[in-house]
Amino acid sequence: MSSFRDDRAVVARILTHIDAGTTDTSDAVWREPVVNYRSPERLRAEIEVLRRHPRPLCPAAAVLEPGRFVTLRADGRSIVVVRGADGVVRGFLNACRHRGNEIAEGSGSTKAFVCRYHGWTYDLDGALRHIPHEDGFPGLDRSCHALVPVAIEERHGIVFLAGAQGARGGGLPDVIDADQRVIASSESILPVNWKIYLESFLEGYHIRTLHRETFYRFGFDNLTLVEHSGPHSRVTFPFQRIRKLAELPDDERRVDGRLTYVYQVFPCAIVAVLSRHIAMVIVEPIDAQSTRAINYVLTSCAPTGEIDREAAERDVNFVQDTGGAEDLAVTHAIQRSLACGANDAFTFGRHEGAITHFHRELDAALAAL
Repeated sequence: MSSFRDDRAVVARILTHIDAGTTDTSDAVWREPVVNYRSPERLRAEIEVLRRHPRPLCPAAAVLEPGRFVTLRADGRSIVVVRGADGVVRGFLNACRHRGNEIAEGSGSTKAFVCRYHGWTYDLDGALRHIPHEDGFPGLDRSCHALVPVAIEERHGIVFLAGAQGARGGGLPDVIDADQRVIASSESILPVNWKIYLESFLEGYHIRTLHRETFYRFGFDNLTLVEHSGPHSRVTFPFQRIRKLAELPDDERRVDGRLTYVYQVFPCAIVAVLSRHIAMVIVEPIDAQSTRAINYVLTSCAPTGEIDREAAERDVNFVQDTGGAEDLAVTHAIQRSLACGANDAFTFGRHEGAITHFHRELDAALAAL
């Protein structure tokens, strides 16, 4: 069961912090050795953690209807995720069972997967349906040539690559609602260690100094709520307009447009619930100094089924092109400094508790290998 507060309890705690001039703090300072961001051996172990732990792949909304599919990479493998005619989400290795050509590219909708090399055709459940000129393959057993499945789990509005038996997990609420729709997606390769990039989402200690003309104009200096549930965390970033809720009775208080929830879905994803859109970022380490980031933008459907794309795009542009760009520039600068020898460890203070929790959980998962 999730241990995250409900919206009303969140508002009450934020208003208490505003009145007292305080913020949530963690129980201790954490020292993370810089070598852990540089070592190829350490990265190999971290990648093994990602393989063993249930791993976010995409929002379930990316494969909303039967026939919708996305292709992606995980653990060096190309994978296709598709919702079947029966409504079940499945995953397969993205390779034809004839000569290994990828049977899907990008994302889209299909009734069957047809290999463009020789036309071998597969149903949405992976079964081999058709072989052109099948007489050229005497004795071939179609049942032994289905697409190779990978274990997939759909929960909390997210599609996960299932982890190994006994992997640590649980503790998440439904972080992406059923009415959300994907309106954009992109992929980029960043010249930073995956943990440096992940850490940039997880504290508000930097808001006034780094985002003085952007996020700080609407928010607070170092006022966040930090909660943990299982291996996951949630950081709440309130906006100044939340002060108005103090004038309302508890049962009339609504958080819409008054704060941002940022979930760190362990081990390697961020879900940010913003005013007019949700951003989901899947983080995949490539090597010790480069990371693949897959970004999804989602927004809610109105009761009519319409999506206010214009409002969502304004929200996205403000977040990504202003404050987001400032955060990204700092991650690049941190990466460039790793080799200079100034720090043998990074010090995460009590105002950076979500980062501390992430490193504790990662260390525990590494110890369990």
